[in-house]
Amino acid sequence: MNHEVSGNIEPGMFGTVVHEISDKPDQDRPSWTTYFMGIADLVATRSTCIRRKVGAVLVKERRILCSGYNGAPSKIAHCIETGCLRDKMKIPSGEKHELCRGVHAEQNAIIQAARHGISVSGSILYCTDHPCSICAKMIINAGVVSVYFKKHYNAVVSSEMLEQAGIGLYPINE
Repeated sequence: MNHEVSGNIEPGMFGTVVHEISDKPDQDRPSWTTYFMGIADLVATRSTCIRRKVGAVLVKERRILCSGYNGAPSKIAHCIETGCLRDKMKIPSGEKHELCRGVHAEQNAIIQAARHGISVSGSILYCTDHPCSICAKMIINAGVVSVYFKKHYNAVVSSEMLEQAGIGLYPINE
């Protein structure tokens, strides 16, 4: 179905644009999980962490509530400017999270929602990486009901906590 152009806009003015409503079956569209995980991937590109780019999206009733990526707190120099404290101290991934200048993507998504008065209770988290134990505690107390992630992380403790809290933890295979 083609739509006619009206007003001062002329055909071809903005390049080639198809003005048709797709009548293709839904199987040609990404699933909701693929869609939201793709957005989490995009959010991760804003990360200022040198070691790992992580993005998170909180969703409720198929609507995005908030997003977050990992990096230094607001008004603090980014690690891409100062260097990685954990690298300098030779701290392995997954250990001593308190010795990091960055805020995790999951934490930032929850914090941003709180700053803007958005309840995340009953929401689903789509995250590029498996949550660490600190993030798992925040996810539990924030009332998130499910977590979808792509990249595995040495996170036995967080997996156990999420399971005990009844939060679904779903790996996404690419």
